[in-house]
Amino acid sequence: MKLFFISDIHGSLYFLNKALERFKAEEASHIVILGDELYHGARNPLTRDYNPKAVAETLNTYAAKIIAVRGNCDSEVDEMVLKFPMTSTYSSILFENKRLFLTHGHIFNDKKLPPLSSGDVFFFGHTHIPVAKKEEGITIINPGSISLPKESNPNTYGVLEDGTFYIKELDGTVFKQIAI
Repeated sequence: MKLFFISDIHGSLYFLNKALERFKAEEASHIVILGDELYHGARNPLTRDYNPKAVAETLNTYAAKIIAVRGNCDSEVDEMVLKFPMTSTYSSILFENKRLFLTHGHIFNDKKLPPLSSGDVFFFGHTHIPVAKKEEGITIINPGSISLPKESNPNTYGVLEDGTFYIKELDGTVFKQIAI
């Protein structure tokens, strides 16, 4: 199984479509969204082709393949237009005998981890900065942002396959990788 990770879409139809092109090219089975699907938030500029309604409609065509958590720019009303659940602030899934803890990053993050065990993998978004590191037996990953990267990073997404997580640029070039 191959999982495709994105975070911080912030209503950008342009960058969502770029990411979905990569999802198809990667031939991943599911899309994991780490929050901030529809809105840009008061601290962020408008994204390229900002269109939350069209982003919702586009994501809905993939609803059966999406696992999503709520970001700080998301709200309960968003589930009225989305056909997949996304109001939980975190989720845990099991993947290849590993616990994957999924969250946006505004509550739990790499500086404030939830209770985890050695061997677990912690995924977060929110900072718009790609991260791939290990601390005290826990793998910590942030795929970056597809629409609003920060600190001169490229627009990125992530792929988890065969025990390795790859952070990739939107052209498919590997930016960082880490064994989980």
